[in-house]
Amino acid sequence: MRVKDVFLFLPGEAHTVVMATADERDRPVTCAADVMDCDETGLCFLTARGKNFYSRLKRGGYVSLTGIKGDSTMTRAAASVSGEVREESAETLKRLPDKNLYMYEIYPTEKSRSALAAFKLYKGRCEWFDLSKKPIERFDMAFGGGETSGGYFVTDKCRACGKCAEVCPQNCVDIGEKAVIRQNNCLRCGNCAEVCPYGAVERRDL
Repeated sequence: MRVKDVFLFLPGEAHTVVMATADERDRPVTCAADVMDCDETGLCFLTARGKNFYSRLKRGGYVSLTGIKGDSTMTRAAASVSGEVREESAETLKRLPDKNLYMYEIYPTEKSRSALAAFKLYKGRCEWFDLSKKPIERFDMAFGGGETSGGYFVTDKCRACGKCAEVCPQNCVDIGEKAVIRQNNCLRCGNCAEVCPYGAVERRDL
């Protein structure tokens, strides 16, 4: 899994996503929006300048989104992206409706489309989470100079007792000279950290 794969999944397969921003009191606000295009540098979407969503984007310059595909919990894959956004040029603004023709039904005239603004999510992190795989599949990746989200890691305090492996719901702890957590299969439930008698498992929030 690569950042490019997540970027292609969101406009191509998920398309409509839930986006979260913060209001003037730093309370989370969500809305449904369409990811309309992507390139190697980020994700693009539209909103109208008169909307509260536009004001929140301009004020905070940050958004988190999640897109999901699948018919049920155990067949779903989800991609989440969080990071910095910026308002894009008139060229991007013109391109997005051409790639998403239904926008011409919502905003049918050139004058009505003058209310629109294009944004790009250009720096941050993305996460892929697929419950259809056994064990589950998870990837954390950064783009545009952002950072990944961290996870649980085993330190040199480990004595390879195996207690962490016993409580791992995905069986993704390998025991050798010390325990190693396979990050791409980890649920991040924290069971391993709770049962470790040596305090060898730490959570790192990058």
